[in-house]
Amino acid sequence: MNLFGGVLTITGITFFVFCIFAILTVGYALGRITIKGISLGSAGVFIIALVFGCLFYDNLDAQLSGYTTNALKIVENIGLILFVSSVGFIAGPKFFSNMKKNFTSYVLLGLVIIIVGALVAVGCVFLGKLMGETDMERLSAIISGLFAGALTSTPAFSAAKASVATPEMEQLVSVGYGIAYIFGVIGVVLFVQLIPKILKMNMDEERAKLIVADNVSAPKKSEGKLIELDDYGIAPFAIAALIGIFIGMIKIPLSSAGLDGTTFSLTTTGGCLLASLVFGHFGKFGKLNVMPTVTTLKVFRELGLVLFLTGAGISGGARFIQEFKIDYFVYGMIMTILPMIVGFVFARYVLKIDVLNTLGSITGGMTSTPALGTLIHVAGTEDVAAAYAATYPIALVAVVFASQFIIILF
Repeated sequence: MNLFGGVLTITGITFFVFCIFAILTVGYALGRITIKGISLGSAGVFIIALVFGCLFYDNLDAQLSGYTTNALKIVENIGLILFVSSVGFIAGPKFFSNMKKNFTSYVLLGLVIIIVGALVAVGCVFLGKLMGETDMERLSAIISGLFAGALTSTPAFSAAKASVATPEMEQLVSVGYGIAYIFGVIGVVLFVQLIPKILKMNMDEERAKLIVADNVSAPKKSEGKLIELDDYGIAPFAIAALIGIFIGMIKIPLSSAGLDGTTFSLTTTGGCLLASLVFGHFGKFGKLNVMPTVTTLKVFRELGLVLFLTGAGISGGARFIQEFKIDYFVYGMIMTILPMIVGFVFARYVLKIDVLNTLGSITGGMTSTPALGTLIHVAGTEDVAAAYAATYPIALVAVVFASQFIIILF
């Protein structure tokens, strides 16, 4: 890339890094635009990354000699680790007490959200058949990808690809995932902003209603001085992330379910969330302080979120135009919207969960990393992360099995 009449030339890795920071700059500017109190927030970065991928992916790939996919995956994974680990540390002090009190509610809500989404996906397969689709294997592969994309679930996406028989079917799963992922991100982000406005919520009152255990607060330091690995808590953060990555690498065979060769794992996302929740809950091990500072966690959370959105957006944009079909996009929209509506009604009027915890649980049930970041800003409190962390694990497991079920069924 030549700038200023060829005086300045940017190539290779430098060009890649330049593009990342350019996307962040323009994306944040877009996210700040507010219409009637609604804004994209950090999801603005995703939109700009998507557009960049549509227009400039080939140029970027040429500069990186064909290694763009790997480079973007690195950016995306680092972002996920930073964000999810930060969420775990923040939610940890209240998570286990909250989970103990409301375990049944969180499990039920997570299952309801995934089951509704899966039923919509199955309905879309039958609808496609009624509209003249004769190759059910092909259609089910695309719909399974749409389902994983609508719930922004990388584990479900991977499991669906592993469940199909041929490389061609794997590509179709990828097609569906790419089409639905866009609204899967934006839809949940907008939902958590619209609901408080539709209900005309008094945010001060709702923050006071957040379900937390009595006398639960950040871990208290012992009277003796704790050992600090560093001033900002980056070292314990890294240790938790390292343990989480190892946990995510553990694969559980699913051959007993008839899925020969298919495995289930928590993935890096689930592993880092689990490890950081434990670290955040205890706060210290013996005399060793393992709790990063609040500032470190907030910075890592935001940085991780926008890096994840940038990597995912550029990758999705690369194949978006050639794979886009309006009917598939509509299917994906329905798979995103209907589970949230049903989940919200079920949580509010059956489980009697307060609004902010309901929205936090929905972001977890939809496995939506970006929406949690938006909800924290909307709610003005980190406490909603506990509901996300409580619902996320059951949703993670359920969405993986559901994505495989759609393929097996047809």
